[in-house]
Amino acid sequence: MEDWKQDRIDSAVRGENPTVLFKMKSGFAVISDSQFLPGNCILLGYPRTGCLNDLSLEKRVDFLVDMSLIGDAISAVCQPLCINYDILGNYDPFLHAHIIPRYTWEEERLRKGPVWRYPVENWNHEDMQFNEIEHGVLKRRLSETLQKLVEGREV
Repeated sequence: MEDWKQDRIDSAVRGENPTVLFKMKSGFAVISDSQFLPGNCILLGYPRTGCLNDLSLEKRVDFLVDMSLIGDAISAVCQPLCINYDILGNYDPFLHAHIIPRYTWEEERLRKGPVWRYPVENWNHEDMQFNEIEHGVLKRRLSETLQKLVEGREV
């Protein structure tokens, strides 16, 4: 495993996390390791906290707005059917949100349910993992679009 994966947030702070799209007000927008649903992203809350409820109301708003801006960027770049948002915290004990595009080409029984119903192979298969060669253009387009959205410019 690459060293940066040991602590994705600290590696983002140090500029060593290659999945970072943009530094948001509430944390770091990153492209997800698994790209079987192209454009799948995560918002890593920073500074690190346990859950959304640990934040002040103002910081909660920042996090949720940032999360929705990532969804807007994914929509503009990937043109999915819709965006799913998921804030968990069961596995990784820090605030983060999954921003997941859903597509018409997905099997209906999977598309209409939680994304976690996909077989583990989709999440872990080497061919589905983010890499700069396969997903570099997508990453750059998401980064550029997200920057425009944050700066209040048209996309």
